[in-house]
Amino acid sequence: MSDVNQGTTQTFAPVRHFTVLLSATRRGARLARLLTEHQLADWDTPSEAAEQVVAELASNAALHGHVPGRDFRLTLRLDPVGVLRIEVTDARGDRLPREPDPAEEFAESGRGLLLVAAYADRWGVAEAPAGCKTVWAELTPGRVGR
Repeated sequence: MSDVNQGTTQTFAPVRHFTVLLSATRRGARLARLLTEHQLADWDTPSEAAEQVVAELASNAALHGHVPGRDFRLTLRLDPVGVLRIEVTDARGDRLPREPDPAEEFAESGRGLLLVAAYADRWGVAEAPAGCKTVWAELTPGRVGR
């Protein structure tokens, strides 16, 4: 019998997953951030960067993705190597987010996606069923723990 396979025990960490529907209101957006803070603490992965990204994406969902009677969905997924994927799905697939024009430097709003881009390693938009859209951001382990 060979010693090659002895002592090589493989353990697989599960993908951690959290999803919740929230009202597309300011209160729902605030709750998204609070739930993110608590969920990441439960996963022993606190992250102010992730909280900021969720705050911005949830705020955008409430402000720009609101359709009366429709909620938005927050999804957090932490993979075994520590990459956190944040997804916010809203009901307005026809309103895609865009980064602000640099010429609008003094505008009072519209710079939130610059924060998302600064905190996240990658972000983007995907079509979702029923005419919805999902705005997502990924934070790698070096950014998740900040």
